[in-house]
Amino acid sequence: MRLGLALGYWGRGPNPAHLELAREAERLGYDSVWTSEAWGSDAFTPLTWIAAHTTRIRLGTAIAQMAARAPTATAMHALTLDHLSGGRMMLGLGLSGPQVVEGWYGRPFPASPLTATREYVDVVRQVLRREAPVALDGRFHSHPYAGEDGTGLGKPLKPITHPLHADLPILLGAEGPKNIAQTVRIADGWLPLYWSPLRPDAYDVKDVKDEHDVPHGFMVAPLARAQLCDDVTEGLLPVKAMLGFHIGGMGHTTRNFHADLMARMGYEAEARRVQELFAQGRREEAVLAIPDAFADEISLVGPRERIAERLELWRAGPVTDLLVTSPDVATLRVLAELNA
Repeated sequence: MRLGLALGYWGRGPNPAHLELAREAERLGYDSVWTSEAWGSDAFTPLTWIAAHTTRIRLGTAIAQMAARAPTATAMHALTLDHLSGGRMMLGLGLSGPQVVEGWYGRPFPASPLTATREYVDVVRQVLRREAPVALDGRFHSHPYAGEDGTGLGKPLKPITHPLHADLPILLGAEGPKNIAQTVRIADGWLPLYWSPLRPDAYDVKDVKDEHDVPHGFMVAPLARAQLCDDVTEGLLPVKAMLGFHIGGMGHTTRNFHADLMARMGYEAEARRVQELFAQGRREEAVLAIPDAFADEISLVGPRERIAERLELWRAGPVTDLLVTSPDVATLRVLAELNA
């Protein structure tokens, strides 16, 4: 199991510690570093900055939102950064949810998310292969554009720049069983949002329950908060804050993929209660309503001995890459030592 560093997205402003964490992760032998986006900082610019200050560590987006860019634009970002970094780029994509797609990007959430995702990946792969001009008569993506409101003058094009890697890895963030099954078919890896080594059946998809099920070379790369500390309860508070925001604030109460996943993992009543409290503006109560047990099983928190014991559970399953969200160098160092 390889280790990666997940830096997430910015809050109020750039985190001055992120670059040093990335450089330390590279020194410690971490395989990858990942950035993401929500509705503030983008995923590609910080990753480019990190690329300029590192030499070996692989670079990934976990995730770049599909609604933010046309698939050809995303492919341009990926091939550009792949060249600038000497071939270290991995492209992690996610569809997000209706609240973000329609509220932030001002676009309709696709009626068929599976089809929209499949078409998006198809276009990106066409750009990266550069075998012919991009062509797709899709339901959500049309190249050249064929809508009645167009001019009809669109010309099939292929990228001017020759991509460094035609097989640049594409990973997908997926939570529902059908989406995960499609991910195994069309992508090079899967980015689970919450992963519990205690619940291999939680995602209800046969393709990733065991390390022998996944295709050769396919990445299963969940994100997990890690914190070396003496007080487990206190160490879990940042995990619960993250969960409270995801489950209460990143989706409508009637359609929230994160809350639905928490429910499938055995915490349905708690998930709905968190949504209810968050919708009422009672955010601190929503965070506290996250069960410690749930926060604990999807993270690595506590003294070194406890982390070592729990890390073995992650190593025993289908996870190929553990993407660690960690606030300090000491935690990164301990994980590197334990995973050696």
